[in-house]
Amino acid sequence: MLPFGSLGLGSIALLSNAKTRSLSAENPTGEKGKGDMAGERGIAWQCAKDLGPGWKCNPAVIVKPLQLFTMADVEGPGVIQHIWLTTHHMNWRKLVLRMYWDGEETPSVETPLGDFFCMGWNEKSNVASIPICVNPSSGMNSYWPMPFRKSARITVENTTNDELGALYYQVTYALTEVPDDAAYFHAQWRRSHPLRHREVHTLAEGIRGKGHYVGTYLAWQANSTGWWGEGEIKFYLDGDTDYPTICGTGTEDYFGGAWNWEEPPGTHRLYSTPFLGLHQHVTGDGQTKQGRRFGMYRWHVPDPIRFEEDLRVTIQALGWREPRENRGRYQALQDDLASVSYWYQAEPHVSFPALPGIDILENT
Repeated sequence: MLPFGSLGLGSIALLSNAKTRSLSAENPTGEKGKGDMAGERGIAWQCAKDLGPGWKCNPAVIVKPLQLFTMADVEGPGVIQHIWLTTHHMNWRKLVLRMYWDGEETPSVETPLGDFFCMGWNEKSNVASIPICVNPSSGMNSYWPMPFRKSARITVENTTNDELGALYYQVTYALTEVPDDAAYFHAQWRRSHPLRHREVHTLAEGIRGKGHYVGTYLAWQANSTGWWGEGEIKFYLDGDTDYPTICGTGTEDYFGGAWNWEEPPGTHRLYSTPFLGLHQHVTGDGQTKQGRRFGMYRWHVPDPIRFEEDLRVTIQALGWREPRENRGRYQALQDDLASVSYWYQAEPHVSFPALPGIDILENT
């Protein structure tokens, strides 16, 4: 049996018993033969009335102030294979994305909408990776496979008193058998705003059970001048306490770059590849200016970090007190770091800490 009813280039010609379904504003239940039936009830009926029912009458929904909108609510077994969405306005940290598997009470995914799709600064930025793609103009795509055995529920919450315009979405899934050893998808957002002196940013902690860590997105604001990326990322596995099992050599190294990403000297060279990227530089000019903002990702798809019992992940914000060319000293920085950690694990999972208040969540 093909895993989750999915197909890759090596197996695209093989037949499968999986059934493909898709949720959208035009078919919010995903039922067979029930798409494009909104007619006069659709938000675009005035545009379509000359043509009649079936002519794009309801392509989107309006997420009202303080509304919790259920984007998907389906019964399994199955696997979510693709999520595409976009919004009328770029207030992506004001929208919170949550996902629940098999009727669980606390979400396995809880993150601002933009950060999940590697756009934490409410600025458009294309991403050309395999699990996450963002295409012109802010078309957000997820290809993370998300298996479920009983049910899957995905919600989007408008945390503000403002109407944030239209939400366009399509969630494509397969109804299929799920192997016993398939784990559940998780993603968690955290922010240090700013990071306290001589402390590290925690990307994930309190993860209990068996699983594998598959990705990191970081939205980073440098609050001082000079180079900010000397810090190491550390993975504390299965009872590690003071010292980790896996320790990186620098921030740009972890995200697949080298030597401050300088190319040419004095300039950060942006890149977006299948598994690694520094894809976003949204504020400030040059390499050393204060207040620069960056977005970067690494997907551990070819190299998942496996854990048997528990996992904690941290990263340092580290620069230079004196020029390193003069054998200078490191300086612990107090930058603004927001992150999304992505992993798979067996359920149940430990409940996430509550998201911070609206001032921290939305302040960009």
